Amino acid sequence: MSLAGKSERLRLCLTGKSWPGSPPLLGRLEFALGEGEVVALCGPSGCGKSTLLSIAAGLDQEFSGSLHLAAGLRLSMVFQTPRLLPWRSIAENVALGLGGLDKDSLRQAEQALEALGLGGQGHLLPGHLSLGMARRVALARAMAARPDLLLLDEAFVSLDEACVLQALRVVAAEIAGRGLSVLMVSHDGLDLERLSARRLQLVGRPAVLA
Repeated sequence: MSLAGKSERLRLCLTGKSWPGSPPLLGRLEFALGEGEVVALCGPSGCGKSTLLSIAAGLDQEFSGSLHLAAGLRLSMVFQTPRLLPWRSIAENVALGLGGLDKDSLRQAEQALEALGLGGQGHLLPGHLSLGMARRVALARAMAARPDLLLLDEAFVSLDEACVLQALRVVAAEIAGRGLSVLMVSHDGLDLERLSARRLQLVGRPAVLA
């Protein structure tokens, strides 16, 4: 697969993925992701999209094949569940993603929250948030780290249209300004169109690229 004119950020060559005692989930597939490119993993529920994201993130290493990430790559991931520390404020949750709770990290955390419509609310605990607000905090945490590669697993679910547009603007600005690369799972075709995503369709069992 050629990425002419683009620096390659990720290349995954998968020959198979299965869970012990279960039929193979993913079959033979290969794709690459370049600088500033958005790639969307599409397919029916349960076909292995989230598992493929975990493999791309390096979180799941029990697969057959190879994963190559560019040297020095900064990677952030937004999971289907926000995964916030309930005993920390949302500003502290974002700041911890930057490596600590020092003054500079907390300042950057507040800026990231404000960009996603949560300005002035950094003192709140996760238990005081709606699911949509918690998802925006998780995205703020990922974006504050200024990643080179952003992995999104249904990151905009539970957000109203205005919040989705705001979140997409934040991501799109990083794509245009810094060449952020995005690998995402979404069932919303409009979101994919707004980010000009290249779609990879997973079909069959074990799933392969159509």
